[in-house]
Amino acid sequence: MIEVNAAGGNEFEVTVNQGGAPTKHRVGMSPQQQEKLCPGRSPEECLEAAFRFLLDREPAQAILGQFDVMVIAKYFPEFESKIGDYL
Repeated sequence: MIEVNAAGGNEFEVTVNQGGAPTKHRVGMSPQQQEKLCPGRSPEECLEAAFRFLLDREPAQAILGQFDVMVIAKYFPEFESKIGDYL
């Protein structure tokens, strides 16, 4: 389960619970980044898709505790072209 909550400004708190101990992540995402990654979708939908993308590639415990959403593309160059598959 992935839960996304606004934390103020362009910050969001994402909680991932995959049956073990939940992990919490603070993620920055501007409205411009959101529109680039997930046109017409809510910030929550976009970040949920981003985390599903990440969880297909690494365990929740390996995901950074705090980061900007565009950092994902530095680790996984296919991120921007594949996130739409997770919406």
